Amino acid sequence: MQIPLQITLRNIAHSDAVEAAIRKRADKLDRYHKHIVSCRVVVEIPSRHKQQGKEFVVRLDIKVPGTEIAINHDHHEDVYHALQDAFGAARRKLEDHARRRAGSVPDAADTAVEPDEVNQPPRPRAP
Repeated sequence: MQIPLQITLRNIAHSDAVEAAIRKRADKLDRYHKHIVSCRVVVEIPSRHKQQGKEFVVRLDIKVPGTEIAINHDHHEDVYHALQDAFGAARRKLEDHARRRAGSVPDAADTAVEPDEVNQPPRPRAP
């Protein structure tokens, strides 16, 4: 399935290579969650005054049925490294969301410890 993709580059000169890298990684997200509705990618260099080096910020907003997954990765001096980290985090979140929807991973509310259990002394072991 082709994921609807919106790419925005801010404070960066247009680059076909960067856009191609984004498209390649976005296409792979479909492997981890089959029901992605849309994906918005923003790559920018913040307008901070620094003496040396450029820092890239990558933001991903991925919409899936029932929720939106947001990823923010800051402070990478290599745009491709920033993309790799951001899409890696998106992959992990999409996998977790797909497992929760399938019921193979309990939600945090299901695994919460009751307050009384926290303050109890450990139970003795059977001999």
